[in-house]
Amino acid sequence: MTTQDVYVERAKAQLDKWNAEIRKMRADLKEAQGKGEAELERQLDELKERRDEAEGRLQEIGRASGAAWQDMIDGFEKAWHALENGMQKARDRYAGS
Repeated sequence: MTTQDVYVERAKAQLDKWNAEIRKMRADLKEAQGKGEAELERQLDELKERRDEAEGRLQEIGRASGAAWQDMIDGFEKAWHALENGMQKARDRYAGS
């Protein structure tokens, strides 16, 4: 397995974990009532957008040939960190609701 393959597989595994976490929060939100519900819904929608962006960039990296994939990592890392930060904010908000 190449370094590129390992990178993509690890990122996919983390995205799968986050996808499951987002689905759980969204399912719990449907049962929730209270004043923080709309804000959590907005955060989950934003997380979905960030996740979709990270997945798209990851697919590009997986298809890239040779050293080109390394040139794409910066953009992916930015999307990844935005998603990671968003996940933490949602966890904090979710835990507080």
